[in-house]
Amino acid sequence: MLERDGYPQGVPCWVDTSQPDPQAAVEFYGGLFGWEFEDRMPADAPGNYFVATIRGKDVAAVGSQQEGSPPQPFWSTYVWVESADDAAAKAKEAGGSVLAEPFDVMEAGRMAVLADPQGAPINVWQAGRHRGAQVVNEPGSWNFSGLNTNDVAGARDFYGAVFGWQADPIDLGQGESNMWRLPGYGDYLEQRDPGLRARMANQGAPPGFEDVVAWLMPLNGSAPDAPPHWGVTFAVDDADAAAAKATDLGGTVLAPPMDAPFVRFTVLRDPQGAVFTASKYVPPGSE
Repeated sequence: MLERDGYPQGVPCWVDTSQPDPQAAVEFYGGLFGWEFEDRMPADAPGNYFVATIRGKDVAAVGSQQEGSPPQPFWSTYVWVESADDAAAKAKEAGGSVLAEPFDVMEAGRMAVLADPQGAPINVWQAGRHRGAQVVNEPGSWNFSGLNTNDVAGARDFYGAVFGWQADPIDLGQGESNMWRLPGYGDYLEQRDPGLRARMANQGAPPGFEDVVAWLMPLNGSAPDAPPHWGVTFAVDDADAAAAKATDLGGTVLAPPMDAPFVRFTVLRDPQGAVFTASKYVPPGSE
């Protein structure tokens, strides 16, 4: 799997979770995914920011919960931007809000916390020294993020205006869902990994799949009362084993392992309440 060093404008680039007891979360996720951790906060700074690594490469992070944060922890997604200030201004113009105005994160970069018009938080990241996840889409690493909302049309307008995304419907046999596409992203990926488009086509991927940066799923059918939110999915080599391991480590299985087109997945909750999905890729034609 090719390692990453930065992302194009408008592509999700990082995920982290802020926890009441970050050390306990480190033990859970380290046991589940085999992550090793390094606290990147200065020794005299309050709190912790444990960056998880695979083969010494950054994959995600666990931090201390900040004062005023929601009581239940969750996983946050960051989108790479050239200017956090410009992204914040676009969010306001598109009818969203800015939950945290742009600010510098030491020398790592500059960020802002936005919310779409339905209230789903999304972070933007203007890179400094930290250039996003270096390992993705392999077992134990971040696979993708998805927006769950009850206003699909409004989400299309907002994220299109802020990031240039397009939402294309896709039939995966499990009700309505959409691919968030960033036109031109496939060209970037093909340049890094020649032959990617052909491999995707041979595996039955729909047209335009090489441009996909995230997913868009409506809440109305499955959880109409849930607040709009972004969720994260991590790749695993065995979804059933991941569910069993999470339980052993004190987590909860919210949705037992099940099959869907191209994947077998399970929805899990860590011991402090953050929800995430663990997914195994199942190539077409395999058992």
